[in-house]
Amino acid sequence: MQTIGIYGGTFDPIHRGHLHVINHVLTHELVDYLLVIPSGEPWLREHQPLAGGADRVAMCALAISELPQDIKNRIDVSPLEIDRSGPSYMIDTVEAVQANHPGSQLILILGSDAAEHLHRWHRAGELQELVDVLIVERPDQVPGKGIDIQALPISATQVRAEIVGSANSVAIPPIVATYIKEHGLYGSK
Repeated sequence: MQTIGIYGGTFDPIHRGHLHVINHVLTHELVDYLLVIPSGEPWLREHQPLAGGADRVAMCALAISELPQDIKNRIDVSPLEIDRSGPSYMIDTVEAVQANHPGSQLILILGSDAAEHLHRWHRAGELQELVDVLIVERPDQVPGKGIDIQALPISATQVRAEIVGSANSVAIPPIVATYIKEHGLYGSK
């Protein structure tokens, strides 16, 4: 049975913290294959993503293209939620992945901050029956709520603040910084 990880998020933008998680779950064989799924319209977030869906998918694909071959061969960036209209519910995403990969074990990868609110997610009980949840401890959270992968203390909010005016941030791969600058995202010039 193939184990498929589902790693969702706004990826607004994708940064080295996300890539650290991706690298860890694959190199430590926690999943066989990983779907990186930028959210469409996250309904529990106070603010919608600043970059459009196509830009966030493109930035994810660029960042992943620079990973080692044996890692990137086991990853797909999926526009599944971007292509769906209306609010993004993880249960809908999981059901779509399950339909495309029947018989696979699905593992939902969440940061400990997101996992704290899992009970509030749309059809949370059904979701938890369909997937195993892998919680990754964030460095700013109370330890013991997930696996400790020495997560990097990076947030997309921090990255966007660093980008304003220059598209430079040590927290994002240079190829993503170039994309941000070329597309004028996050106030870059």
